Amino acid sequence: MTRIKGGMYGVAVGDALGGTTEFMTEQEIKEKHGYLTEIIGGGVWSLEPGEVTDDTMMTLCVADGILENTEEPVEAIGRFFKEWYQSRPKDIGNIIRRVFEQFEGDWFEAAFIAHMDMGQSGGNGSLMRCLPVALAYKELSDIDRVTIMQSRMTHYDPRCAEVCVMYNRIAHRLLQGEDLVTSIKAEIAGSEYEESIKSVPDCPPSGFVVHTFRWVLHILLHTTTFEEVVQKAANLGGDSDTIGAIAGGLAGIYYSYEGIPAKYKNAILIKERLDHTITKLYVMKTS
Repeated sequence: MTRIKGGMYGVAVGDALGGTTEFMTEQEIKEKHGYLTEIIGGGVWSLEPGEVTDDTMMTLCVADGILENTEEPVEAIGRFFKEWYQSRPKDIGNIIRRVFEQFEGDWFEAAFIAHMDMGQSGGNGSLMRCLPVALAYKELSDIDRVTIMQSRMTHYDPRCAEVCVMYNRIAHRLLQGEDLVTSIKAEIAGSEYEESIKSVPDCPPSGFVVHTFRWVLHILLHTTTFEEVVQKAANLGGDSDTIGAIAGGLAGIYYSYEGIPAKYKNAILIKERLDHTITKLYVMKTS
């Protein structure tokens, strides 16, 4: 339970901390916050302290959809997506917004149309929400299958599904108690990311899935505590809430719920909803 709970809270904490600095540059962050270490809200979305963004809310949608229909969760996940979208959230990615606008009953068709309309769909919006798949299913074949499906619901670009699979395979290893560095290196072997981890990323911390994943890997491989992970992500600026959520999810599994500082866990405003879903994920994973 502590690893599953750590994963979900890791997403939320990384999201809430990074939400303050999203779209800022590193220099702007230094001038305004020094080095941000506290969950204070504000930022471009005028967040309440402890308020989360689309990263955490869509993660919960994926989790709740899987819990409703384990075998074929796409329809249920999509219904939770639409309910969330209709709540008029502050933050929603451009690709995902376009897919919602195009949706007429077939998520995969809507994702293709959005991809063609926008000329690309290589954002990090399916990566930020995919962790519940690894937390819920026991078999790697099921984790791969559902991970790919949930990605393709909104992101047609195959790089998105590819990275989601690598990410959730790392999570699967961590849930079994494997070492973080070993797990990462095993799952990125032979990919374009194998060479990129040897140096600091030479790309911006942007919403492009390749850039995002490179920064996530760099942060995880060059930190030794959960708080270091989410603080490094937040102080990058750019797409800091999403990079924080993605890195925080894996860090939360590895360092466990107990390894997340109390000041971060207690700050999250949607603890009750998180705890309700986490309990169900644990039952599914262990039944």
